[in-house]
Amino acid sequence: MEFIKSAAENNITFVRPAYFIISGFIGIPNIRYYFVFLCFIYILAVMGNTLVMIVLTLDHMLRSPKYIAVFNLAFTDLLSSCALVPKVVDIFLFNHYYISYNHCMAFMFFCFLLVSMQAFNLVVLSFDRVMAIMYPLHYQMRVSHKLILSLIAFFWLFAITLMLITVGLLTRLSFCKSVIIQSYYCDHGPMYRLGCNDVTPNRAIAGLAPVIILGFPLAFIVGSYCCVGYSLSKVSTFRERVKAFKTCTGHLSLVAIYFLPITFVYIFGSVIHPNARIISLSITTVLPPMLNPIIYVLQTQEIKESLKKLLKTRVTSKIATKY
Repeated sequence: MEFIKSAAENNITFVRPAYFIISGFIGIPNIRYYFVFLCFIYILAVMGNTLVMIVLTLDHMLRSPKYIAVFNLAFTDLLSSCALVPKVVDIFLFNHYYISYNHCMAFMFFCFLLVSMQAFNLVVLSFDRVMAIMYPLHYQMRVSHKLILSLIAFFWLFAITLMLITVGLLTRLSFCKSVIIQSYYCDHGPMYRLGCNDVTPNRAIAGLAPVIILGFPLAFIVGSYCCVGYSLSKVSTFRERVKAFKTCTGHLSLVAIYFLPITFVYIFGSVIHPNARIISLSITTVLPPMLNPIIYVLQTQEIKESLKKLLKTRVTSKIATKY
């Protein structure tokens, strides 16, 4: 820190500093208990998403287009947890606040990429539900494996391109003000504000990216369920409406868990204490990967039946081996 102060006094500009300092959780009382909570969430997220991926891989009956999207969501959630939580715990629990320039950029890229893909996966699942309810007789013809795989591939390429632009614009900045990032990871907003040269492109992408990552997906999902509601209003019996709506409850739960907390934090983040905002924002990032597999296992009958069958087969094979 003394080196930074002396450099600033001598008007030395850091074009590419050797390191940044992550300071988000520093100074928050009893924060170590929160890291224990994060480790617990991380373990559940890894176990839950790995279990869902194993079940979908082993059960050949779960190879429909819908479950391709569910597998991709579990895969994204698993990578998201592994990219964020271990590094955050390492930084703040073991006091490794210094992070190299290149490592920080890579950290930001993967965190933003995987959070974006969580939203885009919900769009794919929403599209699948709309087609299943509005066109039940033609669903198999309209929604193919190739279509779902093409949508997933498009969103991956789009998210990667967007994140490359976002991170690439940061590499042009001279970080002469400070190297201290006021966040719990290498966050784009706190970082570009440290730049001394023109940050207009960074400010523009900071305003545009949330609209693309959160606004458009949420608008599509809301619009799709308006279409679902209109379609269900034409169904003759109440029982058929309830049966059709039950197929959407799992997806609606995922949407609520992902979008409601992060929207709340962004709307009211400026009026709450900075420490409370950092903790709230970190919770909105780590909770969905843990809860998504639990929701899908509990609310999807096919996955529950498949899981029971796999467990029964495993127990039977153990008994047979024992005797």
